[in-house]
Amino acid sequence: MIQSIYKALILLLVFPAFYVFSEQGTVVSVERKKTEGFLYGLGLSVNKEIYKGYNTRIMPLPLLGYQGENLSVFGPFINYKLINANRLTLSAKLSPRFQGFDESDSAIFEGMRKRKSSFDVGFGLDYQQNDWKIGLSSMFDALNRSNGFEIKSTIGHVFRYGPIFFEPSFSLSFLDKHHVDYYYGVSKDEVNQNRSAYLGHSGVNKNIGFSMATPIFFGGYTRLNLEYTWFDKSITDSPLVEDNSSLQLLLVFTKNF
Repeated sequence: MIQSIYKALILLLVFPAFYVFSEQGTVVSVERKKTEGFLYGLGLSVNKEIYKGYNTRIMPLPLLGYQGENLSVFGPFINYKLINANRLTLSAKLSPRFQGFDESDSAIFEGMRKRKSSFDVGFGLDYQQNDWKIGLSSMFDALNRSNGFEIKSTIGHVFRYGPIFFEPSFSLSFLDKHHVDYYYGVSKDEVNQNRSAYLGHSGVNKNIGFSMATPIFFGGYTRLNLEYTWFDKSITDSPLVEDNSSLQLLLVFTKNF
């Protein structure tokens, strides 16, 4: 399903390359040296869905984008730095939310109205001190599909072993009641013998991540991400959902033109 592709691209934006190799072979922070220009690459996404009747999604990913001093673009995903000073960065963000379903995706959705994808707009605030990184973002549904919003906080730490970088991270994601109800709720006229009515309410998802990255292969940048998410009861109590957690793997290689 196409939403799996865009989820993987979101991961590529959320976990960008923070380090590059200098000409002398030493590692320098992207704050001091940036790799700019157009990018291309390939990726592979393996994602376990939590809706009933979904199987694991394995998707190849062609990637194309642009990285500038302030502007980053990966297809319809846009990030623009408004303020970048004293290790603190404030950015404006535009991101499609390809989350939802239609009747053809699973038997559990038969007779339900389609839940549409949307565009989110908002702001992100990031702070980096040495190898510690802290991020906070707030994104709102710009097309009024769910009329919801998401607030996410993340903390991570980078470790180096030779030319390989490891980054464990932890994040909390608050989803308001409008978002949860739109994507996981069941209205009274959608009730059948397989699903009862369900009114979604706000909740907080918990996530741990682990990534490995290196710039040593084929003159580009290779990154492997593992993400494990525990979903709030406001989501897992839905009759549309059968799992309370999910695992996603993403392998990406990118290179400048």
